[in-house]
Amino acid sequence: MHNGHLSFWMARDTMAPPPTATLDGDLDVDVAVVGAGLTGLWTAWALRQLDPGTSIAVFDAHQIGYGASGRNCGWLGAKPVGMRNVLARTAGREAVVDVEQALRRSMHDVVDVLGADVIDARHGGALQVARSASQQHRLDDYLAYSRSWGVGEEQLRALSGRQAYERVRVAGLTGALHTPDNYCVDPVKMLFALADQVVGSGVEVYTDSPVETVTAGVLRVRGHTVRASRRIVVATEGYTAAQPGFRRNLLPLNSSMLVTEPLTDEQWEQVGWQHADGLSGSAHTYFYGQRTPDGRIALGGRGKPYRFGSGFDDDGRVDQRTIGQLMATLAELFPDTPLTAAHAWCGVLGVLRDWSPFVDADTQPGVIRVGGYAGQGLTAAHLAGRTVADLLTGRRPTAAPWVRRMPRRWEPEPLRWIGANALYRAYTVADFLEERSARSRTSRIALVANAVAGR
Repeated sequence: MHNGHLSFWMARDTMAPPPTATLDGDLDVDVAVVGAGLTGLWTAWALRQLDPGTSIAVFDAHQIGYGASGRNCGWLGAKPVGMRNVLARTAGREAVVDVEQALRRSMHDVVDVLGADVIDARHGGALQVARSASQQHRLDDYLAYSRSWGVGEEQLRALSGRQAYERVRVAGLTGALHTPDNYCVDPVKMLFALADQVVGSGVEVYTDSPVETVTAGVLRVRGHTVRASRRIVVATEGYTAAQPGFRRNLLPLNSSMLVTEPLTDEQWEQVGWQHADGLSGSAHTYFYGQRTPDGRIALGGRGKPYRFGSGFDDDGRVDQRTIGQLMATLAELFPDTPLTAAHAWCGVLGVLRDWSPFVDADTQPGVIRVGGYAGQGLTAAHLAGRTVADLLTGRRPTAAPWVRRMPRRWEPEPLRWIGANALYRAYTVADFLEERSARSRTSRIALVANAVAGR
């Protein structure tokens, strides 16, 4: 089994990003973008659409796809990004509803721009399953909450255990929620297709070009000076924690994944996963996954949630205990179908203290900072990039509630490490207790953990 090498998606020999350069001298541009992931590239793409004459340069410390954009599960969906009540305080309830409609449009726009065949986009939807009384109760509560925000039956519907089993033969189903608003894609094909378009439009993309300092209108990159006459955009998600003065703003939360060896036709018949649904659970320590275009199961979960001092992984390597936990989840879901792991990896995503995205044009003069999707980045990055481009060209921002100052910082160490890992342990214990109880009530341990986490 392969371990690390960034991800299964990135390690394939058939995948190659467009040619890029490494900065080797001073540079003057209109807009400089830090981060060549989805947010940075969609920002460059959207700005090029709105203002073709703008000179744009994108800088990345590593390679295209090194971060979360090259390591995720491949859900291009319209699930709400952030906490509705938090965002409503910024721009009002109606604006939050507008953003959720914009996410649905963005989901389809990405496929239209990049091409369904190019990115292996399969429009099935997303299925969140329940396997206990407490999980089912949480799904019922979430459905009622969604209805209170105007989410109709055509966007989110409840399935009985039997109906859910007809879509995926997960053991012990009590019910599920299903939304049609999701594509499963090959995330690196998607990223590289976008990079091809950005580079082809004349945007300069520099890789292996780490940004050392960010000040108003000026970047220092590999000892060279980059002057941006209009604005600098910082789109570094979880890696923001590596920048001086921002270690506590975005928590680099770890998520781990694996893919199996390809399943046989007989195994797929047993699993019954014939629709292109993304699949997730409703336990506190949840899982998420997809059926890949080449006939594998990709499954993700948290593993070790956080490294001391906002640290990062080593080339995506995963500890053996986490691999064992992910394989155990597969065995619980599909106990009659022996599966073999082919590749495991991990990466970080950026999480704010209020779990909601931001496009901050006010905190640092001459700089726009953007991110904080908490795991919903494939669609959110497109919408955020368009919003940044709107601000740069004086238009009304597409995602108005996201335009806000970064919220309060996470706690200092060692409180940050103790809190993050203690919360994950609490959720693990809550799941253990709920699985052994016939009661529908959520564990008090989980409720306390939610309050502490701010969720």
